[in-house]
Amino acid sequence: MAQSMLELANVESSYGPVQALRGVSLSVPEGRIVTVLGANGAGKSTILKTISGIIDPQKGQVKLRGVEIQGRAPDQVVRAGVVHVPEGREVFPLLSVEDNLRMGAYTRRDPDGVAQDLEAVFGYFPVLRERAQQEAGQLSGGQQQMLAIARALLAKPQLMLMDEPSLGLSPKLTKEIFEIIVRINRERGTTILLVEQNAHMALKIADWGYVLEVGRIVMEDSCARLAEKEDIREFYLGVKAEGVRGKRRWKKKKQWR
Repeated sequence: MAQSMLELANVESSYGPVQALRGVSLSVPEGRIVTVLGANGAGKSTILKTISGIIDPQKGQVKLRGVEIQGRAPDQVVRAGVVHVPEGREVFPLLSVEDNLRMGAYTRRDPDGVAQDLEAVFGYFPVLRERAQQEAGQLSGGQQQMLAIARALLAKPQLMLMDEPSLGLSPKLTKEIFEIIVRINRERGTTILLVEQNAHMALKIADWGYVLEVGRIVMEDSCARLAEKEDIREFYLGVKAEGVRGKRRWKKKKQWR
């Protein structure tokens, strides 16, 4: 069993009077890919925003390698080794591709290391080298997603939080992005917590998965086993099980296996 990189314990977060997370507990082992599945509005993005310091939880703990980080400012969380790739990419549209990438390295003080990592991300995304001096706002949606991931890598993260990386992309580009996510994990050893609507792809590349409903974790298991469960196949993979009737029931498993 891998050592835990990230742990959430009974986390509750709200947007004003609206409670988005209701006692969420999860664990992300070091060097693994973990995914969170759930419908729109379930609270998936709120989990990532709470970890990265955009939202402060009302209750609970967020621990990075055993050290509490809840309540820290986002830049402090980045300096601790956690980088958030937000939904919708959020590149700097009027800056060049290269300047966007260098913005990812703003916390670093090792110019030689930054130059090496810049070459490394151009290896993952050759189109970014070709368009290095082009304004980021002129890139296609898929290219902007590549830029958002590459910019995060320039921060040299230990843990990447990825929010809907396939959003709005064609099936071909989605496949390409997920292949690169796997490469980042395997080649760089970067731990990844992935929130994704494309459950088929998420379960295919991740090691462990959680299912979130209305702010609560209702199921967890290895992704291989989740992909075989009738409820997951019907509600997230679009495979209707014959002879299944009545209200779905979740069985929660509490341990990483």
